[in-house]
Amino acid sequence: MEYQILNTSTCLLVLLVFIPTGLGICPSSCKCSGNDRNVDCSGRNLTVLPQGLQDNLTYLNLSFNQFVDLDHQLTRFTNLRTLDISHNWLKNVPAHLPKSLWELYATNNNIKVLQKLDTAYQWNLRVLDVSRNMVERAVLINNTLSSLKFLNLSSNKLWTVPTNMPYNIETVDLSNNFLSQILPGTLVRLQHLTSLYLHNNKFSYIPDKAFDQLSQLQVITLYNNPWSCGDNQIIPYVLRWVQGTGARVLGAPCADQPWPWASTTPALAQPTGLDSSPMIKGTKAADREASAAAPEPTKVTKTHKQFKAKEVPPSGTQSHPALSPGPRWPSLPSPAGPQEAAATRTVLVQGSAEGNASLAPATGSSTTPMTLSITSGMPTNYPKMPQSTTGTLRQEEATPSVPSRASRWHAGLLCLALLHALA
Repeated sequence: MEYQILNTSTCLLVLLVFIPTGLGICPSSCKCSGNDRNVDCSGRNLTVLPQGLQDNLTYLNLSFNQFVDLDHQLTRFTNLRTLDISHNWLKNVPAHLPKSLWELYATNNNIKVLQKLDTAYQWNLRVLDVSRNMVERAVLINNTLSSLKFLNLSSNKLWTVPTNMPYNIETVDLSNNFLSQILPGTLVRLQHLTSLYLHNNKFSYIPDKAFDQLSQLQVITLYNNPWSCGDNQIIPYVLRWVQGTGARVLGAPCADQPWPWASTTPALAQPTGLDSSPMIKGTKAADREASAAAPEPTKVTKTHKQFKAKEVPPSGTQSHPALSPGPRWPSLPSPAGPQEAAATRTVLVQGSAEGNASLAPATGSSTTPMTLSITSGMPTNYPKMPQSTTGTLRQEEATPSVPSRASRWHAGLLCLALLHALA
């Protein structure tokens, strides 16, 4: 009895010592770490999975091998977090991958279609890299991949930006494809997107409002696309969006070409010179037209022993810059009777001689121009008019002054006396 117990103990000891070495917890063609839960089998020219892999692996690297099909072969690794199957001969993403995956790298294979079942149940997936394949169509199911943050579909053969991308995604790389269109609503839900790479594609324009909901965008690449810079019907949206966005734009469209819509919606420019600015030239042209169309000042009419001058319409003076008032002339009392209003009043403006001539009163005998203010009293002999401080007043013409009322009354009395004497 004791002999049998001793033999049994010896057999158990042999099993404990030699079985792990013979079976191998870490395959001989791989490198293991972290209690053999991190396995690296890259670059071994493998066509099938090596024997001895533990079911509780958390990291598995099968890149740079010759795998053609891995369907249903990775399902048992229920604790797997990172799977790298890059640089193989796979024609599709392996079916029935474990739902515990956080990161999946399948770059540089022969994958042609990203099927909806490839990612339908990957609720924990955060990184999906299917770049440098031959993907022509990527089908994503709405409300799946809820944890996905990084999607790399660059260097494929996509013609349309994939729809139903997860709303929590932060980085999307679609560069080096054949993308030429963005379907309506494709980017509407991506309000957490921070980086979008669209360079090296076939975009000629971006549809209206396609980027309007990308409120968190920080970086976008648009270079090396055949933009239709000469088509002012479809290109203005992306040009205006590039100007207004707070994101960093690498390769702004049509940056070295004139924008065809610039003539229809010109940007406001501050005037920098007197005549070089089109705004000032337009104002001067409007002033000349206004001065030409301004009504002439009315003639002085005599009613009830007073001279009255009608007001000049405001339209004749509003378009011209205001002049500083000149020195007032001294008021002289009339020889007899109460003081009376001045006989004339003219508007003095800056401009050429032709513009001033259009504002001169059309009377038979020209009168001496005065300042804007109305002077009271009827001086008999006007002193010489001082020079204006603006240096733009009209030159006075040598014309006889208007006779005063007292002198005309005196002349009338003389005429009456002469007639009486003749009678």
